[in-house]
Amino acid sequence: MPGAETDELLKAMVPLLRIRPVIDDSCRFGGTWESLHAPNGRGWAQFHMVTRGSCLVERPGLGPQRLDAGDILLLPHGDSHAVRSQANGVATRISSEIRNGIRQRRTVDARADTEFLCGRFLFEMSDENPLIAALPDEIVVRTAGEPLLERFRRLLIDIRDELDAGRVGSQMVAADLARALFVMMLRDHLADEGSGNGTVSLLRDRATARVVLAILNDLARDWTLDEMAAVAVSSRATLVRAFRKHAGIAPMTFLSDLRLTIARKRLAGTTDPIAKIAGDVGYASESALSKAIMRRYGLRPGALRMAEPGP
Repeated sequence: MPGAETDELLKAMVPLLRIRPVIDDSCRFGGTWESLHAPNGRGWAQFHMVTRGSCLVERPGLGPQRLDAGDILLLPHGDSHAVRSQANGVATRISSEIRNGIRQRRTVDARADTEFLCGRFLFEMSDENPLIAALPDEIVVRTAGEPLLERFRRLLIDIRDELDAGRVGSQMVAADLARALFVMMLRDHLADEGSGNGTVSLLRDRATARVVLAILNDLARDWTLDEMAAVAVSSRATLVRAFRKHAGIAPMTFLSDLRLTIARKRLAGTTDPIAKIAGDVGYASESALSKAIMRRYGLRPGALRMAEPGP
């Protein structure tokens, strides 16, 4: 990336990489099982690291995501979701015990064929960082058979081995390794021009970055194209061309999509009242947001946050 075009992105990225991870669960499951995860609130991300076998992650309004051994899934907005076996049927009972500060979860009367770690981390300064909103619904790293991702795989194995050993301080060591892993994931995602993240692409250009940052700082404002052009210090036509070049859409379409995307993330990742979310992202009423959510995702807003904590 040319240095002159990345100033705004780099400024926003640095505080984003200050994270505090917490490893909550070490899971060894077999048979038919399901584990539900409630939203964690603003600033909290959730993650799953699969070390053996495979599983499915499902979220209301979005398609299922299959994870296999060596895969690392990051949900930057802490969405409510379910992790389950690929097989359907009556769920096997899950037992839990705390060991070395980590909850050990196992299926009862079913040999484990899938193992993974679950946790979350807090983005420090999340309220001030526009890239939090710009991050996608999920970031997945698939390390199996990828020589270029050997560093991720080594960290994943080290985290698992540290927790399995159960030595004094293992939880702290594993958390530090996890911090390094996720900083690398976020850094690589934000630096990847081919990631398909339109908002991040816009932040690489000085003029469009001014507009994106202004919108993210005042999403409820009734923005006009003239106001956006004034922020960008450009003409309307120049701004439209720049948005189409970097994101493939016009500025007003970007604004509409961003409002709906952030509303979905707030609904799935927090327990904030729907009316408050509607006002914060620029919808005239809760009803207007509900209609937009239904058109885009085929669900009512409340259905995006139905998951409850696992047993």
